Amino acid sequence: MFDFPLTMGVIEIFGLISGILTIVLLIKQNMWTWPVGIAYTLSSIYIFFGAKLYADLVLHVFYLTMSAYGWYFWLNGGVGGSSTLTVSRESKRTLLILLLLCGFGIYFSGTLFALYTAAELPYWDNTTSILSLLAIWLQSRKKIESWMLWLVVDILAVGIYFYKEIYFYSILYTVYIVMAFIGYFEWHKSYKHEYRNHSDDRP
Repeated sequence: MFDFPLTMGVIEIFGLISGILTIVLLIKQNMWTWPVGIAYTLSSIYIFFGAKLYADLVLHVFYLTMSAYGWYFWLNGGVGGSSTLTVSRESKRTLLILLLLCGFGIYFSGTLFALYTAAELPYWDNTTSILSLLAIWLQSRKKIESWMLWLVVDILAVGIYFYKEIYFYSILYTVYIVMAFIGYFEWHKSYKHEYRNHSDDRP
């Protein structure tokens, strides 16, 4: 599969373990999800370079920045200066605008990658990449809709990585599908709890 199969195998295993741990911590809204996620991202960058999945590579470079932002925002982004960021919903209008921008970005970037790079599956690859950008931004702000986007990304990614014979990542994203469901229901439970508490605090 690769010119350096033994090394790549070790890194794939590390990515599998750190990737699952990142999502477990995310579901629990644990701050350690961000530094563990950074380790996962670095291993992914190495793997995607070898697989010529350049859109994914660029995406994971962006993940490094977003992980730092998410780490900071989870520590300091609470309402009213609170250090605790709670789960919330994004407005439907904002989501619609962002999804339309994603559609344009997928078409534009997919076309560029198809014309000017040796990338395989440029449109499918860029679909998961662009939607992941939106998902991780919503995740960094603890928006419950991030899990819906991750579910779509995970389903597409299973097929892409299986086709590319990156089987560890195909397995990883199959697990992610299950975890996306769990994450959504856990965050929704947290959202309802916070909403109920805020309602009780009103005079």
